[in-house]
Amino acid sequence: MFKRLSETLGAYQARDPAARSKLEIFLLYPGVHALIYHRIAHFFYRHHLKFIARCVSQWSRFWTGIEIHPGAKIGRRFVIDHGMGIVIGETAEVGDDCLLYHGVTLGGTGKDQGKRHPTLGNNVMVSTGAKVLGPFKVGDGARIAANAVVLREVPENATAVGVPARVVRIAGEKVNYAERVDQVSVPDPVQKELQALQSRLEALERMLDGQAAVSMEEKES
Repeated sequence: MFKRLSETLGAYQARDPAARSKLEIFLLYPGVHALIYHRIAHFFYRHHLKFIARCVSQWSRFWTGIEIHPGAKIGRRFVIDHGMGIVIGETAEVGDDCLLYHGVTLGGTGKDQGKRHPTLGNNVMVSTGAKVLGPFKVGDGARIAANAVVLREVPENATAVGVPARVVRIAGEKVNYAERVDQVSVPDPVQKELQALQSRLEALERMLDGQAAVSMEEKES
């Protein structure tokens, strides 16, 4: 346990330029406190003491502003930067060396049973305010941009941005959507609706033009 704690404190030092010492991180960083509470809550959860597990997690939420369900599986060297407003659901899984900023949600859509929350691979970064919703995987080394809403699987070493999120880079290379359409490229629902309305309008105009032409022919005859 102490080895894992030391690893986590070292990860904070490596990722946060404002961190001056492991002692400061241990005493003053809410992300570290939330992770310690979660380890305790998860122990009780695995031993079917779910009420106690939930009590610990709710106390952690009150104390840190970070809500991690006791059923969530968290890997090693997990770093939460700032942390306020983070929510991690019951069936979420977070790999090793991941970084989450404040306001992140690893949640569900309400449509799934059993596995409802996302799985983050190793070395994944999820930026401020991003929402990752659903039982899919975000691949190793992926980056989720601030305020993105991710609804589909993200490949390894990809960068996803937007609402809904789409992959714009993979391994540092820009994605050319004229040549490649991946499973993360979700069509814009507003644009689709506007296109459908435009098609209906054009069909109505053609029908009205046809009726007008028939009326003119009847008058002439």
